Amino acid sequence: MNNDLQALRRILTTCRTIAVVGLSAEWHRPSYFAAKYMQSHGFRIVPVNPRYVGGQVLGETCYASLSDIPFKVAMVDVFRRAEDVLPIAQQAVQIGALCLWQQLGVANPEADALARQAGLDSVTNRCVKIEHARLFGGLNWVGVNTGIISARRML
Repeated sequence: MNNDLQALRRILTTCRTIAVVGLSAEWHRPSYFAAKYMQSHGFRIVPVNPRYVGGQVLGETCYASLSDIPFKVAMVDVFRRAEDVLPIAQQAVQIGALCLWQQLGVANPEADALARQAGLDSVTNRCVKIEHARLFGGLNWVGVNTGIISARRML
């Protein structure tokens, strides 16, 4: 698996356009929070959710499926149940994505194997936002690691 630090750092450095499958337009959903974080760090986010086709999420046009995106995306970030990932992995291979990323709590071994066999990087059961923050120093974003809660005495 490409869940080692060196591979994660390489993926997050090279894959700057991310199709987020299952991206919600609701601000309190994990997919929205993660995508907004990545967007604020210079990544282009491409929403993929049939519910919002024709509209926008985070200021970007939303598409029904990966095959509807009229330009190349480097990463396919999946916010769907594990049992829904295999057809998404197949589409990721068809569109020439470089990486299939299954979010925290999502790990479909068949999709992972398919992606790897096709030459894609594949990450499972990891949050793209958490990994980016951990590897590139963004853990202070939105109140995490700000020093507000600390074991040190404030004088």
